[in-house]
Amino acid sequence: MKPIFDSTIHEILNERLNKLEVHFNSDFLFYYGPITDTLDKPFRDLIEELKAESDTKETLFIVLNTPGGSAETVERLVKITRHHYTEVNFIVPDSAYSAGTIFCLSGDRIFMDYSSSLGPIDPQVYNGKNWVPALGYLDKVEELINKSVAGTISQAELLMLREQDLAMLRRHEQARDLTVALLKEWLVKYKFKNWNAHNSTGLPVTPVEKETRATEIARDLGDNKLWHSHGRSIGVAALTHILKLKIEDYSTDPILTKLIRDYNDLICQYITRNGGEIFFHTKKFI
Repeated sequence: MKPIFDSTIHEILNERLNKLEVHFNSDFLFYYGPITDTLDKPFRDLIEELKAESDTKETLFIVLNTPGGSAETVERLVKITRHHYTEVNFIVPDSAYSAGTIFCLSGDRIFMDYSSSLGPIDPQVYNGKNWVPALGYLDKVEELINKSVAGTISQAELLMLREQDLAMLRRHEQARDLTVALLKEWLVKYKFKNWNAHNSTGLPVTPVEKETRATEIARDLGDNKLWHSHGRSIGVAALTHILKLKIEDYSTDPILTKLIRDYNDLICQYITRNGGEIFFHTKKFI
């Protein structure tokens, strides 16, 4: 039997989640935590549980709060969602960084407000102890190699370069290349599927133009020199004006803002109070 406090909070959260489901006429899944290598199985089970309901919808909304994680896991999550749903949208009330950003860019639409953030698509590779940002690692190795070629490398830096694990270096390169490939595929297939005419000219958008734009976005989001930090927050303004991404900004919609914040703020406070690192919520599971 659940404690009365937990039961009450769960009941309120279910009610607030239901309001979002009714508002969007969609299935909903909330996830809080890192995108780890073992995430896909519980995620799959929850999605299958939703689809087994008689009132299941063809659209899924994912409310996402994550510091990032594995790009390979994101690929598996996208396969799961797209197997079951014709449309997948994301709501980012707070932040979805790194692999979380990659996950969001697999969606048809992304909902954010002025305080929400995505981040650079710097996939993280597990080195046996910690998750390490791949692009930062590769940039540092490239810097040391360039210093070695120029003859300006110090003995300490040379020792650091010699001690690099070539297998780990290759894993970082593969993570980088996979991220770019996935983004190009998903942006064209999902995010750009209804981008049929240029806003400025009204001319039709060609498949080549969609692929070119997707390549530019993947390049810019993966450019450490542009963002300077793996944990850099990229808000709605930067996403729309610098990257030219269409974001559904609900900042000026008081009704939707209240629905999202009433739900998200309470569930995040509940997770923090209980010291949770990973948390799922659907109408069938909490």
